[in-house]
Amino acid sequence: MSTPQGYKQDARGRLVPLEHIKPIDQARDDLVNDIVNRARQLNRSLADFKTAVFADINAFVELSGERYGAKLGGSKGNVTLLSFDGRYKLLRAIQDTLAFDEGLQAAKSLIDECLHEWTEDARSEIRAIVGDAFNVDKAGNISTGRILGLRRLDIQDEKWQRAMQTLSDSVRVQCSKSYIRIYERIGDSDQYQALPLDIAGV
Repeated sequence: MSTPQGYKQDARGRLVPLEHIKPIDQARDDLVNDIVNRARQLNRSLADFKTAVFADINAFVELSGERYGAKLGGSKGNVTLLSFDGRYKLLRAIQDTLAFDEGLQAAKSLIDECLHEWTEDARSEIRAIVGDAFNVDKAGNISTGRILGLRRLDIQDEKWQRAMQTLSDSVRVQCSKSYIRIYERIGDSDQYQALPLDIAGV
């Protein structure tokens, strides 16, 4: 439903005649809407840029792989491309977000059995590490990094090993995010600095 001419809709959905709106409120509304419209255009441009760049990099990776009869990286792998003079570096990065399925509860049950069987005095540090790994954050999420870190503990107990295997089997890729990062070499050094593509970094 469009707003009738000569009116503006307020935050409660009410139609307010323009003559009843203070000039400063109208000016603020005009400014906000103008900036949002420009931001939408920029957002679309960035989305088009990302799509085109990913397509170009994928095409180049396939072209490069054809020389060897191999597929290099594919659309899922991380790829780094350098300009001929080494001044610029492009990085295509794929970051997976991991989650656990119901197997996590089975692993936790096995771990609890291990902790119950071991004496507290001998394994108190282990109990603290394990307890911390399964704590949730303020949003109710569990840290996949801390839980998977349990696999680094050098414990040869058979039940513990089964628990670690269950943990590994319960990991699922929840979603993947793709990034393009562009770097420029700093002078003649071997250090690179990122070319910011986000508003906060510009």
